[in-house]
Amino acid sequence: MNKMTVRDATFSGKRVLVRVDFNVPLDGTTITDDTRIRAAVPTLKYILEQNPRSVVLMSHLGRPKGEVNPKYSLAPVAPALAALLGKDVTFASDCVGEVAEQAAANLSEGGVLLLENTRYYKGEEKNDPELATKMAKLGDIFVNDAFGTAHRAHASNVGVSAHLTAVAGLLMEKEIDYLATALESPKRPFIAILGGAKVSDKIAVIEALLDKVDKLLIGGGMANTFFSAQGIAMGNSLVEADAVDTAKGLLEKGGDTLVLPVDAVIGDAFQNDAHTQVISVEAGVPDEWSIYDIGSKTVALFGQSLHNAKTIVWNGPMGVFEMSNFAKGTNSIAQFLADETRNGAVTIIGGGDSAAAIENSGLTDQITHISTGGGASLEMLEGKTLPGVTALKDK
Repeated sequence: MNKMTVRDATFSGKRVLVRVDFNVPLDGTTITDDTRIRAAVPTLKYILEQNPRSVVLMSHLGRPKGEVNPKYSLAPVAPALAALLGKDVTFASDCVGEVAEQAAANLSEGGVLLLENTRYYKGEEKNDPELATKMAKLGDIFVNDAFGTAHRAHASNVGVSAHLTAVAGLLMEKEIDYLATALESPKRPFIAILGGAKVSDKIAVIEALLDKVDKLLIGGGMANTFFSAQGIAMGNSLVEADAVDTAKGLLEKGGDTLVLPVDAVIGDAFQNDAHTQVISVEAGVPDEWSIYDIGSKTVALFGQSLHNAKTIVWNGPMGVFEMSNFAKGTNSIAQFLADETRNGAVTIIGGGDSAAAIENSGLTDQITHISTGGGASLEMLEGKTLPGVTALKDK
């Protein structure tokens, strides 16, 4: 990576402003998955070891749409982070202005402050210069460790970079290095797996990857649109009618590189206890039934492609993995990746639902790298430049 990182900066005696990604799932005020908080800890400990004057943390949480909403408060994150750092973390009820500035000024030497949700301000997502100027007042140097928002030009990542020297955190560096290396100089065979609901979300990714990978495995709801493009009846399955022609074009371009499921688990209702059966895809889906997972023959087919792969990138589940009866395909792919990691493959999970699926399968520690940014990793796979990375200072 040709951008400056925390290793290129000095923090002693400085007020360090850090953009983290603490957009964690909450059940009321209870954090149900602290993965993103844990991911930021190495960068924060690295900074704290250099005796900064203070460390001030900015993040968004959810989509409060520019309004103060207690449902999206970052307050529950402060004690969770404190436990992980082994150090007190103060919380400020605003991210700019008098409240934030006073809280930052009151910090003891080397203290840590977490600011309230940046998206309580409409100017955050508009990269408002005035808001960015207020944020920048809280630091002497800026560290961006929020890969999950790197594909967005917001005030708290891009705007602040116009006022302070901006360097990448360790997580940001790791994310970019893994994804860039996978795309630019992968060890082969290089296999990509794409799932999730919609083809339209990933058309650009498919087009970009078809020129790079040895095999591209397609699963999840997005496979249905490809089946429909082949004239196969889909019953009640999710199909994007507007994307059928695009799918036809991708099938022609992909040839043998693009691999679709050969069988599927179907259900008569969108619920875990629905009646189910396994069908050959070629036979089509009966009326009133829908595809909810890949079948065992597809699992075996995908497993053959993944066996002895050297680089594997996975983004999107193979079915409705949130329901145990339709999670077998996704869990099987997760197990394949864990097996191939042990065989020496570099395995990369592209954030989002794929990361949640790996978490559910209990195989998190058996994967080379799990991205914290679904949207950002997708845009990197497309070959796009990310505004949050572009704004960092060049080496």
